[in-house]
Amino acid sequence: MLDDLRNGAVANLPVAASVAAYGSVLGMLAAQKGLTWPQLLLMNLSIFAGSAQFVMVEMWAPPLPVVEMTLAVLIINLRYLLIGASLEPLFRGASLARKAGIMHLVADENWAVTMAAYRRGDGSTHFLLGGGICLICVWSLSTLLGHQLGALVAHPERFALDFAFVAVFTALTVSMWRGTQDLLPWLAAAVLAIAAARWLPGKWYILIGGLGGALVSALQDCLNAKFTPGGHPSERIEI
Repeated sequence: MLDDLRNGAVANLPVAASVAAYGSVLGMLAAQKGLTWPQLLLMNLSIFAGSAQFVMVEMWAPPLPVVEMTLAVLIINLRYLLIGASLEPLFRGASLARKAGIMHLVADENWAVTMAAYRRGDGSTHFLLGGGICLICVWSLSTLLGHQLGALVAHPERFALDFAFVAVFTALTVSMWRGTQDLLPWLAAAVLAIAAARWLPGKWYILIGGLGGALVSALQDCLNAKFTPGGHPSERIEI
């Protein structure tokens, strides 16, 4: 168990550097919006979802739009339904309390790192938890640093710090590419997400793109498992 926790934490150190970068940006933005450090720390520990926290900070203005904030965070974090479903093989047989406790520390980064390790035969719930502990510590410390520097950097986008969030997910996405079998689901997810971002308000494109890509992948797997090119039932073949 301890070895898996340590391995998970170490495996997440490369992405933790990027987490620290955009965590510091969040801290700067929070300071400029008037959030105190205890308020930001409470947000880190209770929500621990970078994109949702960025939206909350952006919406932070008295009187606080609590209902709008809640709905925005809910929509953005609906993707964790998909993330949780993808982790079912790791959580199989675990109690509900254990699942809930570990899932609270699941971020996009340690999920991606854990899934990559699982494909190599190394992933486990303790590996996932170790990565989550590593990331929440780095996230909280970096937001504190950014909060302290917030008054000194008026426009963090001038230093391209706002691009750190995009950069880390681009790197994680490339690392998860398995070949041509991923082409159709990824393309479907991209098209649906772009269309939803263009025609729907808010952050629905995150959920729509994710669900669309997942459904296409599931359908592709079913067809591959059922038929050979000649139309006869057989073992799974790759498209």
